[in-house]
Amino acid sequence: MGKNLKGKELGKGLSQRKNGRFSARFVSQTGVRKEKYFNTLPEARNWLEDARLKDSHSTILAPFEAVADDVLNNDTTLPAPSDMTVDDWFNFWIENIIPHLAWNTRRNYRDRYERNVKPLIGNMRIQDVRPMHIRKILNDMDKDYKGSTIRQTFICMGTVFKSALENSIIDKHPMNGVKYTKTVKSISDVKALTIEEQEKFLKAAKQSHNYLQYALILETGLRTGEMIGLTWDAINFQDRTLTVNKTLEYRHSRGYWSAGPPKTVSSYRTIPLTERAYNILCELYKQKDTRKQSKDLSQKLEY
Repeated sequence: MGKNLKGKELGKGLSQRKNGRFSARFVSQTGVRKEKYFNTLPEARNWLEDARLKDSHSTILAPFEAVADDVLNNDTTLPAPSDMTVDDWFNFWIENIIPHLAWNTRRNYRDRYERNVKPLIGNMRIQDVRPMHIRKILNDMDKDYKGSTIRQTFICMGTVFKSALENSIIDKHPMNGVKYTKTVKSISDVKALTIEEQEKFLKAAKQSHNYLQYALILETGLRTGEMIGLTWDAINFQDRTLTVNKTLEYRHSRGYWSAGPPKTVSSYRTIPLTERAYNILCELYKQKDTRKQSKDLSQKLEY
């Protein structure tokens, strides 16, 4: 963890130099140390988050000569580069170039594209897209979206266009020189509740019908989507363990519940239950036949 000149922790990879500038650094997947300096901490944080994300997804940017030659020369799946729209390329890219990425990552790419990119440039010829169009997309998001969502859209567009550039669909990357300015919350900004704060929270939530769910999250560290995606087959009452093997979330933009795998590979895990967590699950199990059932979900949730 790096620190600023006053000794405050800034987070992994961040530090402040004696001249007042901030350093952001990390080691890439290939073992190369990358470092850059900035005048402000938000700039350093944004660059570091972007650089790490781009590095983690670097495999999706490799050319796909064998596929490209077959499709562009012989197949009718894609129009000729001169006629190809952004929609044409995005749909091909997400189905054929990045199918190996995690389901959640591809879903998020598609959501950001459908929600924020497609309405403005989806029907444009991909060769006609310019930096001003990208800036328009980011500027329109600035008021209503968090910095992390804007960054995700930025990364999505960047990888789509870079792949097009590497496969000679376009001659120049339309995002050169384009940046976003909204601050992204750093991991170091997320603070764990103290025991005293947890007790105060649970006391305030005592009258809520979600009280047991809140208490279970505090006992297990589950993400919200993991908690609401739990099914009884994931609970081993004999061994007193809980297995995380799926997640559930409501897609507000689409109006439906979506079940999928956990956020990352490491999110698949089996958690030993504390005495309190075990008792909460026992109490919920006793109530399962008397609680109101959702009409939108089957009682057996599988992915």
